[in-house]
Amino acid sequence: MFGWLGRASAPALRSIGADQAAACAAIHAPSFAHPWSAVEFERLLTASEIVADGVFDARGARLQGFVLSRRAVDEAEILTIAIAESQRRSGLGAKLLAVHLAQLAARGVKALFLEVDEANVAARALYARFGFIEVGRRPAYYRTADGGRSTALVLRRALT
Repeated sequence: MFGWLGRASAPALRSIGADQAAACAAIHAPSFAHPWSAVEFERLLTASEIVADGVFDARGARLQGFVLSRRAVDEAEILTIAIAESQRRSGLGAKLLAVHLAQLAARGVKALFLEVDEANVAARALYARFGFIEVGRRPAYYRTADGGRSTALVLRRALT
């Protein structure tokens, strides 16, 4: 993305709500073997315990990625994170995750958990860069597109 005079324009990062449910579902669909529907995203995005952040194009108009976490007292769990296929490997995931971690810490979250498919090398590398460590495994947790099962790694990161 380039702005006036050909300078690179920065993406806009901000909280998202139910008005982005359809966009979330569209981004989520090619990212997961069993994607969530717009209705499922709408339910999550209206829940008080959900912290949701999105990354938009430089004009702030088009959602290019998002992350949703569920807070419970001083802990949270990343439920899902996805970047539009056209924007992958552009650094948006790292920018989005950095903002999200700061948002959670500002809300008093001390520990953050997530589950990631052990076969998802790109996501595991991103989480490792952010200091997440493996604290457990859930064999045969995820259903794969071909009907098989894959292991979920449970990761944790302190935020304070």
